[in-house]
Parts: sequence; structure tokens; C-alpha cells
Amino acid sequence: MQLLSRQQRRRCVTSADLLRVITLHSYYVPSFRMSYRSQAGLSPSSVCTRVNENLFLFEQNKSPQGLVGLRNLGNTCFMNSILQCLSNTPELRDYCLRNSHRTDLNNNCRTNAALMEEFAKLTQSLWTSVNNEAISPSDFRSQIQRYAPKFVGCNQQDAQEFLRSLLDGLHNEVNRVTVCPKVSVEDFDHLSDDEKGRRMWNMYLEREDSKVVDLFVGQLKSSLTCAVCGFRSTVFDPFWDLSIPIAQKSSGEVTLKDCLRLFTKEDVLDGDERPTCKKCKARRKCTKRFSIQKFPQVLVLHLKRFSDSNVRASKLSTYVNFPLKELDLREFASENSERAVYNLYAVSNHTGNALGGHYTAYCKNPALGEWYSYNDSRVSPMSSSQVRSSNAYVLFYELATSPHSKYQTCRL
Repeated sequence: MQLLSRQQRRRCVTSADLLRVITLHSYYVPSFRMSYRSQAGLSPSSVCTRVNENLFLFEQNKSPQGLVGLRNLGNTCFMNSILQCLSNTPELRDYCLRNSHRTDLNNNCRTNAALMEEFAKLTQSLWTSVNNEAISPSDFRSQIQRYAPKFVGCNQQDAQEFLRSLLDGLHNEVNRVTVCPKVSVEDFDHLSDDEKGRRMWNMYLEREDSKVVDLFVGQLKSSLTCAVCGFRSTVFDPFWDLSIPIAQKSSGEVTLKDCLRLFTKEDVLDGDERPTCKKCKARRKCTKRFSIQKFPQVLVLHLKRFSDSNVRASKLSTYVNFPLKELDLREFASENSERAVYNLYAVSNHTGNALGGHYTAYCKNPALGEWYSYNDSRVSPMSSSQVRSSNAYVLFYELATSPHSKYQTCRL
């Protein structure tokens, strides 16, 4: 048996360390992965020494990862902006880098999981590139166009609509549910709001359950109160993002919370908008209000800058002051929901007007903790003080503190 010197024992990694090394480093540096695989047949001391040497080289010589641009294929800046935001979403990035998506692929999907595969390949390229040269997303573009034909061609598109379509496509291809249960009509009006929300969430997960849902989907509560009899009904719906109106002020700056207050404020439904009261059995004047019942791990906020009136399309360029850290949304939560605090990690920006413009992204690199500007092929460092601008269009927030709600993404 070969004896190791004291120095070798000090440098040698345990099997647990080796597993950690492979898990944390192998998908960042392809050469490391190949080097490890080539160790078969070597003595334990040789393996330990080689692994430690590889780790030393990895730590000393690695170039910053995730700082790779995407080539513009002809008005594809909307796509590039969103792809960079998603690439800097830590859990989604790791899901792709570890090829975990392959265990979730849904063989019943009409697209044969090609969209998820190309998205994962693109994410891997963005995070394992050695020379940081810009990458062409042409293969991915072909698959998203197959899934959503409205993105065929070189017309300018809306980044938020693209995000919706992409997340929907990715979810469908890794949906863990292969056989949907029969639709059952149940009356939950006799239940408390918390229990009703819980039942509705579990029913949703029986049909839609994926890593994408785990990250991006929350639950919105809509309360409708009759102005005549006072009867209150509640509806719970899943949401992938929240499209919030931009508040208008005669003086002072507009904040993100001003916009959220406008989104959740009580609205009066009267005239032609009168709904039917379940208790009165007649159309009545009602008040309606939104609140967040379940907070997602990743909260996507879409600032409604564009309007498409009968006259002409227009864009609001109002500066909205949004926090980079500790966005506390407690005041917008349902009655019994716990505190939820979010940190910003990505922004999709739009410069120009409603008829045309350009999309870029500001992302906080999860490995370095620094902000970078992604402008198609160009990637450059930036200060956190530059993140806020009147061009901010889609905000990506990550949950900083667990809400510890009565139900999470799992079934109870």
C-alpha cells in the first residue's frame, strides 16, 4: 500500500470534498471535468494530487463566468435581454448547468423538449465560455419560433411577451405531470380564504408542476365585495408575473411601491362592469381588490409603459424609483401571509418609443456579486447606482427571506 507524505495528506481531499468539487466546479470548466474523468486507474495519492492541482489552477486562472454577450440576429435585442436576465437567475442557471432538466423532460410534449434543450445549451455556453466571445443564439431562436410562431421574422417584439412565451414553453417541456387529472368542479365558498387558497394551489400543481413553476409562479387573491348586501367572494389565480400600472404624481418621484399600491387599490365596478353577486343573484355595484396570497421565489414585475389606444400607441417614460435591496411587500400580501422581502438581480430595459427602440439588460452576476450591462454582444461592468433609470421595463427580484407561508410550492 502506498503511503502518503504529511504534505500529501494535508493536500488530499476526501470523497465528500471530491463530490463537492465535481458538483460546484465541473460544469464551469469543461477541461476540469475531462481531467477528472481521465483519473481512472491512478493511485489515490495521484488522484488527490491531480484534483488539488486542478482546483488550484481553477481558482488561479479561471476567467469571470457569465459575462458573455449574445449576437443580434436582426431585431432580437428583446430576446437577448430576457435571456441574459434568465441566465443570471441562480437556480434556473444551475438547473441547466447540471443538466437536471433532462430528468424532468416531458416526452408527451409536442416540441419534443427541443426548446428546453436549446435553452440549457445556451445557458451552459454563457457560463462555460473560456474567451468570453459573443455567442449566436440562432439554434435557440429556431426552437422558440417553432413553439411561438409570432416571433418568426425580424419584427420588433415586446420583451415581456417573449418572457411569458418562453417560460410557458420551458414549463411545458419539463412539466412533471404527464397525466392530468379529470377536471372537478368543487365549491370552496364555505372554506376560509387560507384553506380555499391552499386547495386551489394544490389543484394547480396537480396539472402544472415543474422547476419553472417552482421558481416563477405565485398566487394572486382577488376579493369582490357587494355594495348592497356586503357578501364577499374570493378567487385565487396563479401568476407568472405582475403587470403593474405606473403611478402618476403632480410632484415628487414615483416609487415602485406607488405602482404596487395602484395595482392593489380597491376599484369600484359599476355600470356595465357590474358583476353578478352570488348572494343577491343580480348584478350589483361591487368593489374589487388584489392581494398576493403566495409569493414566488422569483418575482417578475412588468412596468406597464406601453399603451395601445385607438388613436396611437404611446410609451410612458416616467422614472420609477425601485429598491435594489430589501423590497418589503408585506403591505401587498393577503391577511395571513408572512413577510416577504426581495432583492433585485436583473432588469430588462427599453430605450426608444412605442414604435421602435432597443432592449438591454442589467444583471447582477451571481458568482461575482457585481452588476454588468448586457447590450447584445457587448458586456461591460457598471455601478449599482446606474441600475435605476427611466428605461426600466421588467424587474427581476429574488426572495431574500422565506415567507414561511402555510403552503409552499409543494403539496400539503
